[in-house]
Amino acid sequence: MNINPFETAKAQLEQAAQIAKLDANKVEQLKFPDRYVEVSIPVMMDNGQQKIFTGFRSQHNNARGPYKGGIRYHQQVNLDEVRALSFWMSFKNAVVNVPFGGGKGGIIVNPKELSVGELERLSRGYIKKIYPIIGPEMDVPAPDVNTTGQIMGWMLDEYQKCSFNSSMATFTGKSLGSGGSQGREEATGFGGVYVFEDVVKSKVVDLPAGSKVAIQGFGNVSTFFAQAVEKLGYKVVALSDSKGGIYNAEGLSYDAVLAHKKSAGALKDFSGAKNISNAELLELPVDVLVPAALENVLTGDNAEKIKAKLIVEMANGPTSGEADAIFEKKGIVVIPDILANSGGVCVSYYEWYQNMKHESWSKEQVLNKLSTQIKQAFADVHERQKKYKTSFRSAAYILAAERIIDAMAA
Repeated sequence: MNINPFETAKAQLEQAAQIAKLDANKVEQLKFPDRYVEVSIPVMMDNGQQKIFTGFRSQHNNARGPYKGGIRYHQQVNLDEVRALSFWMSFKNAVVNVPFGGGKGGIIVNPKELSVGELERLSRGYIKKIYPIIGPEMDVPAPDVNTTGQIMGWMLDEYQKCSFNSSMATFTGKSLGSGGSQGREEATGFGGVYVFEDVVKSKVVDLPAGSKVAIQGFGNVSTFFAQAVEKLGYKVVALSDSKGGIYNAEGLSYDAVLAHKKSAGALKDFSGAKNISNAELLELPVDVLVPAALENVLTGDNAEKIKAKLIVEMANGPTSGEADAIFEKKGIVVIPDILANSGGVCVSYYEWYQNMKHESWSKEQVLNKLSTQIKQAFADVHERQKKYKTSFRSAAYILAAERIIDAMAA
């Protein structure tokens, strides 16, 4: 089933707007990005032949501050995806209350097929085309799928050359040597755990120590999340990567799994665990399910088989509207992506702020600020959830829409 992410995003907003009786005209405006561009990027390949790549940038809403959002390199990047992601960025930034709007960019490319030189020329070529519409007080890009601190460094350098603006603050997610922030690597995973802790403390779901957790994914976000929940006394019983997953009902040792992944290159065949598929992982008898890899993995096809009491969305858009309705009926609590995985955008804001103010914060300072800000965001969403007797997703959308609409009115 092909689910259009932009239609999903608009439907989520519409549902929240009806519950909270939000200003219909402003809600209609929020369904459309302020602007999006499509650019062609000519790149001279190593073989001496020119190849034209297609890139996008969507700028959704800047009522609360500069557009903000990542740039992804993937062969399946398309305009609807980029528009949906820029929409979600507006709402994520508003939920966590950082003074940014939403933006997103992408290039249709499989970066694994490019040499380092070709990748650099592509990255610089993209900035040559979009530099007039980005800047520290206009639109602040960051890394996303398949982009890195190194790529942000090339882009920043090209932006500075093209714009004659030496500010480091036009890009976030940079390496520490290029003006990046301490704590950026841990931010999204730890942010999710801060939310998880408050879900448990507020008795939204009864989760005693030793409760079982299954995490789909073993990238940067999921590894920090797994490490942190293990330290809190929970049992991580399943993990997966793109090649499949592993399951041991008695629990997996994070350190041992990480060592196995480093030596074997994949999670499968980990000693003492059963090999499972990514699809099987979602349906395991666990208390907490954490989709932290792909979009649209929880759908009308598998939602009835989900056994977890709590779902923490660390991936962007892992749940379809059909699945959401089933979870609500079954009493499964879903902590939505725009709250659960917003730690990254918080620390992106801190990086931008440090660059703008010529400051440099320690990792401890960054993570303390992050904990305070994320926990406040959860409290604000929980307050709306109780007030409107609705799901956490609708509550998060109501909170964000209220904040954006207030800013639009001002």
